[in-house]
Amino acid sequence: MAGIVGLAVAMPQGEVTVHQMQAASGVPIGDILAITQCDRFPVLGEGEHAWQLAVQAARTVLDQHALTPDLIGQVIYAGSGEWDVPFWSPAAKAAQALGIKDAHCFEVTNFCNAAAVALRVGMREIAAGDSQYVLVLVGDRLSQLVDYTDPDSKILYNFGDAPAAVLLGSAEVAFEFLHSRMRTDPAWADYYQGEHDEFQVFMRRRGRRKGLGDAYLANFTDLVEQTLAALDRPLADVAYFLINQGDKNMHERLLTALGIPAEKSVFNYHRYGHMGGADTLIALRDLLDAKALQAGDLVLLASSGMGFSWGITALEYRG
Repeated sequence: MAGIVGLAVAMPQGEVTVHQMQAASGVPIGDILAITQCDRFPVLGEGEHAWQLAVQAARTVLDQHALTPDLIGQVIYAGSGEWDVPFWSPAAKAAQALGIKDAHCFEVTNFCNAAAVALRVGMREIAAGDSQYVLVLVGDRLSQLVDYTDPDSKILYNFGDAPAAVLLGSAEVAFEFLHSRMRTDPAWADYYQGEHDEFQVFMRRRGRRKGLGDAYLANFTDLVEQTLAALDRPLADVAYFLINQGDKNMHERLLTALGIPAEKSVFNYHRYGHMGGADTLIALRDLLDAKALQAGDLVLLASSGMGFSWGITALEYRG
């Protein structure tokens, strides 16, 4: 048995408010709140870097499990590919800060689906017997890619930052990794694109193409069905279904389409924005902290990322 040994999230000290967004963009407060669902949420503050917060989360996990750095065989840094510093390896920098010297360190880029991809890659490393432990770091700076002066970018105004760390291994496992199923529809490859400003990169939505919401529903429902079929488990066995918190309406539509009651999911829209690939990890951490899980509970993580990719990761809580 192998899977998630521990996880931690490190919230930044900065925050952004809808009043700041309104002042910069001129978009009415009500229109912004319809997207953000809350009036403020955490973002990287001045002088804060995602990789440093990811290291902070990693230290928390390693200390909790009394693991020495030499036991980590792989360090994977997951995100959008727009790191704190151009053309470097945040995975290697994090490993150096943690005293990890002999691991293979690299990055996985699949936007907000990257954390799920990194978990799958790390599990395959452990299954092959090549590493005893794998450290997955999630570290994006999404809020810094949003142009709040651009009213057309308001759909992105809910992007926040929440670096995280997940320790994978085959001892003292909290969540057994059961299955992972993913797919990409390349027809949406350039729906969003980065644009270079004089000093930074901003995300821009290209055009008003319709159908992305339907694509979300179709791909997620298919992947859930395929995952449950692979596990030979009925939908009724799903104790919790956790999804990226990018769009509350889509979240609710998907639960309805799947026939999963709202109480089997976690809604954090009143506290946070869309915190990138850490959304499902925050929800998972919330369930652990609330002692809401029982041994044997089946938990599905639904993640998605620009490109557009969708993924379902199946975990079983071991207690």
